[in-house]
Amino acid sequence: MQKRWKILTPDAQRTETLRQALNIHPALCKILAHRGIDSFESAKAFFRPQLSDLHDPWLMKDMDKAVERILLATRNQEKILVFGDYDVDGTTAVACMYQFLRKVHSALDFYIPHRYREGYGVSKAGVDFAFENGFTLIIALDCGIKSAELIGYAKTLGIDFIVCDHHQPDDILPNAVAILNPKQKDCPYPYKELCGCGVGFKLISALAPQFDLGDDAVYEYLDLVATAIAADIVPMTGENRILAWHGLKKANTSPNNGIKALMNLSSIVTELHITNLVFMIAPRVNAAGRMDDARKAVQMFVALDYDEALHYAEMLHSDNTDRKEADSTITVEALALISGNDEWLGRKSTLVYQEHWHKGVVGIVASRLIEHYYRPTIVLTKSGDYASGSARSVPGFNLYEAIHACRDHLLGYGGHFAAAGMTLELEQVDAFRQKFEEVVASTIDPEMLVPEIVIDAELSLKDIKWGLYNIMCQMEPFGPDNLRPQFICRGAIDSGFSKIVKEVHLRISLRQDGVSFAGIGFNMADKLPLLQLRKPVDVVYKIEENEWNGQKTLQMKVIDVRLSQPA
Repeated sequence: MQKRWKILTPDAQRTETLRQALNIHPALCKILAHRGIDSFESAKAFFRPQLSDLHDPWLMKDMDKAVERILLATRNQEKILVFGDYDVDGTTAVACMYQFLRKVHSALDFYIPHRYREGYGVSKAGVDFAFENGFTLIIALDCGIKSAELIGYAKTLGIDFIVCDHHQPDDILPNAVAILNPKQKDCPYPYKELCGCGVGFKLISALAPQFDLGDDAVYEYLDLVATAIAADIVPMTGENRILAWHGLKKANTSPNNGIKALMNLSSIVTELHITNLVFMIAPRVNAAGRMDDARKAVQMFVALDYDEALHYAEMLHSDNTDRKEADSTITVEALALISGNDEWLGRKSTLVYQEHWHKGVVGIVASRLIEHYYRPTIVLTKSGDYASGSARSVPGFNLYEAIHACRDHLLGYGGHFAAAGMTLELEQVDAFRQKFEEVVASTIDPEMLVPEIVIDAELSLKDIKWGLYNIMCQMEPFGPDNLRPQFICRGAIDSGFSKIVKEVHLRISLRQDGVSFAGIGFNMADKLPLLQLRKPVDVVYKIEENEWNGQKTLQMKVIDVRLSQPA
């Protein structure tokens, strides 16, 4: 697939200021400058995040009301229900809040809605459960901001709500006792990009002193907060970076029993990095809600001993195995539907439907299809008497607006810029497919249909050294707005030793200015003929550590290769 290369242009003055202040390689200074760092002090805060730099939780709108209501509930021995979404952010948020309140209050339980029976967010079944079991206060985490009707219903039953959410509020807010959400227009909290678990963490931070509990009673949940930050793809800036940095530190020294159990089942034996949370821990937690019931994810995180946590972790591990099998099978079937049909040629969107596909993985499959056909994608399956599914977008295209334009064909829909879900009548599938294609084709910028590779800086092969790599590693944890740096090497020539390995991968060997360097390009075997021309090539790559027979070396992880462009 052809890709667009975008090489970032740094602020020359800021870059030079950093070079003089930090005395590190100019390429690293360029990267730091792009990421908003402009002085020795801001660089120090970036490389050495301090928990003392977290904002005062009392700056968040309604924090006083939330704390006052919880204190009242504990004094009066009211029953408190901790309620959260079924994904990683929701289950970790519930686990944190439940464990904290368990220290000071016994009339307590938690509730995770079932993905298929109840759907996303606050559910009527959950409110009814609270009423039938005598709960008078619900703390909703990672959900609730869009549940005005159900929170109003709870009010008629004598149940108060505290909402801790991070999703964009609507104009009409729920009638809750307190709404903690930095994205509220009149909320003065300085950092707006917390995940749901992060908002819950701020509430815990405000509550702890009220119960004469010290910082240790708050910071013991940092590894769970870091897991939520990693999984929810929120910006790795500001408070998120501080929390993730210290959360990873805790996960590597004294992890939550659930994280420890999942690490062992995932065969993580070295230091835990943010990528491990994203690709090994998070999928197993999410699989519980996708394939079965996410309650066991919380049970794993709140387990008092390792053996109990391992019991639930093994269930999640099994769910994830089922999820991978379903994901793989459906992806193959979906690709066959597209590749075997001429009507897909020239389309600007993808919409596929099969009634037997598993509802829990259609969003993942949509992302897989984008890897093959880079365009806005919807995957539908049969759910009861209706069709339902998930949509994923390509960067820059507002998927929610496109689906909103197709609303006449839908029974319900929701989502945001990059992802969405919808439900429709079975007989509307073809009409919806046609309308979605019309909307996308008429509104999408053609450039958005070509993947973009963002290149941070030029770096010659001679400059790939351990000193530079070690400093770059201190830029972790990586994530949105602080991605692992990508470099470009210009005018390199194949050394003659590049070859295909395991049929689909490219073992690359390049030479530039008398320096040779090796790398690996996954699923890039088709680039070998280009290298064999023995003409100068430009290579986009990341630097990574490779260990073989006890020896550690640096190598390029190749992202793309093309013939060198004229200057």
